[in-house]
Amino acid sequence: MPRIHDLPHPRRSLRTLPATALALAGLAAGLAGCGGGDAAATSGKAEVVASFYPAAWLAEKVGGGDVSVRTLTEPGTEPHDLELTPRQVADVTKADFTVYIGGVQPAVDEAVEQHAKDASLDAASVVKALPAPETGDEEHGHEHENDHGHEHDHGHEHEDDPHIWLDPSRMATIATALGERLAKADPDHASGYRERAKSTAAELTALDGAYKDGLKTCERREIITAHAAFGYLADRYDLKQIPIAGVDPGAEPSPRRMAELTRRVSDTGATTIFTETLVSPKVSEALARAAGVKTAVLDPVEGIRKGSSDDYISIMKKNLRALGPALECT
Repeated sequence: MPRIHDLPHPRRSLRTLPATALALAGLAAGLAGCGGGDAAATSGKAEVVASFYPAAWLAEKVGGGDVSVRTLTEPGTEPHDLELTPRQVADVTKADFTVYIGGVQPAVDEAVEQHAKDASLDAASVVKALPAPETGDEEHGHEHENDHGHEHDHGHEHEDDPHIWLDPSRMATIATALGERLAKADPDHASGYRERAKSTAAELTALDGAYKDGLKTCERREIITAHAAFGYLADRYDLKQIPIAGVDPGAEPSPRRMAELTRRVSDTGATTIFTETLVSPKVSEALARAAGVKTAVLDPVEGIRKGSSDDYISIMKKNLRALGPALECT
């Protein structure tokens, strides 16, 4: 039975590689001994490149033992500002498949567009996107109605919010789509990809149900977060995100914004300011001190600390346990 490496390469069968891609492929061949690529090739496993943790988790769950997954973002690294090395671009070029989330890492978006467009899945392309959230003091100018009939305000046109993985129902849709794409790329293992995609989607649907039940009845519905990562979670479960920083977690709020946030903590009756795992908690802690409230971790699941035994599901369950007491849910 032919292995995926004996089959026509998905990209080569659909288009002719440009000269730059061929050059990078040659570079990859020269460097392959330094990484896991040779091991994947000799084992007959499909080589899958994932942009950062949520994409890698899905690739490993759906791919199972039929794939070898290489992640471009190192464990414990905040992914938004990733810059790719030539070696990493070569990894994208020579991989059998790339899984990424468009809009999070511009360098990855560019590498895929140039070198892996026909053998990749942009997870953001298979689910309904939300506009990037407002983070300033501006009044919101129009309303957006989500799938549950709740209306949310948005001031003007923005690029999409890329944090799709924080809605388990969207992740379930992506798991199914990934199973189909891998099945087409590697027909010999199609049934395995589809079965694992189905079981992963079921696990995510169960997680979605736990969130619906856990957040159904709460005293408050506002969550004050370190950065604007939780728009999809808020949209799915009828919460209101009040972010300190915008989509980029490295942006620091102005003194005026901090004063406004302090007033909003008082107005909403919030008891908790949420910090994160991969960015400094100093700004969130300063806001908590100014407002006289406590802090707790709400993990945007953008990466896993090196050596951690957690995964996407366990972190999302921890997030639910953190939201319950903060919002006084019953």
